[in-house]
Amino acid sequence: MAVYTEIDDDELRSFVAEYDIGTVTGCKGIAEGVENTNYLLQTDRGSFILTIYEKRVDPNDLPFFLGLLDHLANRGVPCPPTIHGRDGIALRQVAGKPAAVVTFLQGIWPKRPNATHCAEVGAALARMHLAGQDFAQTRHNALSLDGWAQLVEATVDRADEVATGLRAEITAEFEDISSHWPLDLPTGVIHADLFPDNVFFMGDKLTGLIDFYFACTDALAYDLAICLNAWCFERGAEFNITKARRLLTAYREVRPVSEAELAALPLLARGAALRFLLTRLYDWLNQVDGAMVKPKDPLEYLHKMRFHRRIGGPGSYGLD
Repeated sequence: MAVYTEIDDDELRSFVAEYDIGTVTGCKGIAEGVENTNYLLQTDRGSFILTIYEKRVDPNDLPFFLGLLDHLANRGVPCPPTIHGRDGIALRQVAGKPAAVVTFLQGIWPKRPNATHCAEVGAALARMHLAGQDFAQTRHNALSLDGWAQLVEATVDRADEVATGLRAEITAEFEDISSHWPLDLPTGVIHADLFPDNVFFMGDKLTGLIDFYFACTDALAYDLAICLNAWCFERGAEFNITKARRLLTAYREVRPVSEAELAALPLLARGAALRFLLTRLYDWLNQVDGAMVKPKDPLEYLHKMRFHRRIGGPGSYGLD
């Protein structure tokens, strides 16, 4: 989340008047994340999140994202359903850009996730995967192999500005991963970005999943691999096998994982690490002037990629 687009008071009031959510009493930018502009919108009837979709989001994808939120919420997944306007339409425009309002979820995201948080995330991810099985729409993962190739091309010439030898390592890693990437694993709707700042808790109890704007149709186990990277490393880049065991065990208790998925997990985790290394590297090299957001360190995911490359199999994640 971030603030790239500002709204003047009159425009905001006119926009909110298109909904039946009351009168504006406050609107504050949320200066976290990197993708869209987000505001905490307060009215005399409650709190909401106003999202303005920026250039990285394809407007053609928005019906998928918003429809998915409503679909999952209707099936008991703790995610924010959209608020529809008085005319029944959820996707609208403000400041000349696509925008939507969603419900506000209680809770805070964990700055230092513990093993219980990881177990909650594993179970919630599995429930989300099952709930999404009958979602009729599909969306290609633009940040899989073909997207990585484009990012490699866009960053490789300047990669050594960030770390000596990074250009050669990225090139070799992409070639190796892409030549072995599994294409026959169970697929469905995945979140694809379930980092701690996209999960709310009250204490150790999970209360919400947010920010589905990378959601797509892809291998379910790849989503699990993304979570291994996001939740199971400490701040010094050390892998926490206890967190990984709790996350994976809780997931498997809700949705059984096939032997093929388990065998592919180290490679999927390498691919997930490469994906976030590349997108962070691109953002690091192409910073936006004036945005209320600081690009994230790409080298964090270089260390994670190297870890997954070294391990011998899924047992290294705490599984028998």
